[in-house]
Amino acid sequence: MCGVKKRKFWDHRPTREGVESKRSELRNILHDEWRRRLTQPYAGLRTIEAVRPVLSEWLDRKYGVITFRMTQVLSGYGCFGIYLCRIAGREPTSACHHCDSCFEETAQHTLEECPAWVEQRGELVAAVSSELSLPTIVRSMVESKRSWHAAQAFCDEVVVKKEAAEREREDSAPDPIAVGVWVAEGELMALQLPT
Repeated sequence: MCGVKKRKFWDHRPTREGVESKRSELRNILHDEWRRRLTQPYAGLRTIEAVRPVLSEWLDRKYGVITFRMTQVLSGYGCFGIYLCRIAGREPTSACHHCDSCFEETAQHTLEECPAWVEQRGELVAAVSSELSLPTIVRSMVESKRSWHAAQAFCDEVVVKKEAAEREREDSAPDPIAVGVWVAEGELMALQLPT
């Protein structure tokens, strides 16, 4: 082999049981480390408070994938007025564009209250519970494959529609040069590219 000496990683071939035992040991170490880190969070408190009580079940479940859009709803970072206005600087206001009653659109508003998503929410309630707090949803997701799929379907369908509406607002904006909006000392400010 071109003078390259093969390294021997073990004296004998590990057994299937040995590999599974080591994998389980390492998984437990990893879970313990995540639990420890989640006791002192510095961001994402809403999500951490929902996942921490069922962390082991969440990590050990044998079904369900976390989609990009599900991540937005679980984390609150994405196409929600409060995020788009205050953090991303892409909206002049944090109000909900899908109803007239909400001046601070959050992921929780989308999950529980916004009348635009009544149909999708009905399917989620049927699978999860009428109480749609994030901890209730997360607990139900780890307890039932049906709940997981209902939550995923809600998140994916609603966020796709919210993203399309956001693109439509951006495309119809009177000033296509504007790339962001933010609030500074109570005044609305627009960030523009140089012309």
